[in-house]
Amino acid sequence: MSKRDYYEILGVARTATEAEMKAAFRKSAMQCHPDRHPGDSAAEVKFKELNEAYQCLSDGQKRAAYDRFGHAAFENGGGPGGFGGGDGFGSSMSDIFEDLFGNIMGGGRGRQGGGNGRERGADLRYNLEINLEDSFRGKQAQISVPTSISCEPCSGSGAKAGSKPRACATCAGQGRVRAQQGFFAIERTCPACQGRGQVIDNPCASCSGAGRVSRERTLSVNIPVGVEDGTRIRLAGEGEAGLRGGPSGDLYIFLSLKAHPFFQRDGADLYCRLPISMVQAALGDEVVVRTIDGGEARVKVPDGTQSGRQFKLRGKGMPVLRSRDVGDLYLQAVVETPQNLTKRQRELLAEFETESSSKTHPEAAGFLTKMKDFFGNLSGA
Repeated sequence: MSKRDYYEILGVARTATEAEMKAAFRKSAMQCHPDRHPGDSAAEVKFKELNEAYQCLSDGQKRAAYDRFGHAAFENGGGPGGFGGGDGFGSSMSDIFEDLFGNIMGGGRGRQGGGNGRERGADLRYNLEINLEDSFRGKQAQISVPTSISCEPCSGSGAKAGSKPRACATCAGQGRVRAQQGFFAIERTCPACQGRGQVIDNPCASCSGAGRVSRERTLSVNIPVGVEDGTRIRLAGEGEAGLRGGPSGDLYIFLSLKAHPFFQRDGADLYCRLPISMVQAALGDEVVVRTIDGGEARVKVPDGTQSGRQFKLRGKGMPVLRSRDVGDLYLQAVVETPQNLTKRQRELLAEFETESSSKTHPEAAGFLTKMKDFFGNLSGA
């Protein structure tokens, strides 16, 4: 006996979307469900056909095979459930079973419980601002974090001293209950214990049965050498305490670096402005600068130095995190124009200008000459 076409069984076109097939299956399954037609073998057969058709067409891989080969695609695999490994039926149908049988146990999907009433605590985030010197040398920082800790009077159990939680009678401590609907068995979160598997008859007065209380903790944090802005440090188990003795979450510390008054950082390299006088730039000089390590370095400024020229101090930058490498320090010369000149200083500069030539200011002289030629050519065109 040949099988009916799966699309015909669901009552959809071959171009139907997944949402359209799901809606069609839900509608037909509600109409022919065996529990609505007790003793009707025809309804049971139709319901099985619907399940088989939807199981195939709701799976992209199986649907592609069916569209190409029809029912022959599954003849050697024992049906649509055997194609591609595993049945996949429970997971693909779980949301539909919620719609069909959601009123049996009441409510939707509950929290997942491990059957011992314990729940992992939440992870926490802490923003910590440090300066550039802290990143260069590393630091042991003390921070205060508002969090939840395990309740001491009940040792985190949530039960009053001298008592203890008991296994939930509804789910026998499993946190899940099962219900039989025809030939389907449905498992749901226990509504009596909310999936914890335990019930506390005498809750602890200090924590009201939660097994944890809110406190502010002081922690010591190791800031590694070379950390950059945005670095994240994880402290395992230093987050919120779990409910009723459950494991604690983690604490994540996000680092940000304060702006430095002299240095700008780019990875492992540092950049710094080096203001020099007009005379230093013209005649040359040797200047002493401070470095991030607190030491001093001598920089030779050659005569004729122009603004923007960079001087590189190798190995005077930042250390690289978890590495022996060290960046460099780049000093950018900024020639300062003198201000508030005395009469004599003005006279000296005027004399200097009189004696200067294109050789003294080659860039300025060349620029003016090129500009004159350029605009002269335009006017003569």
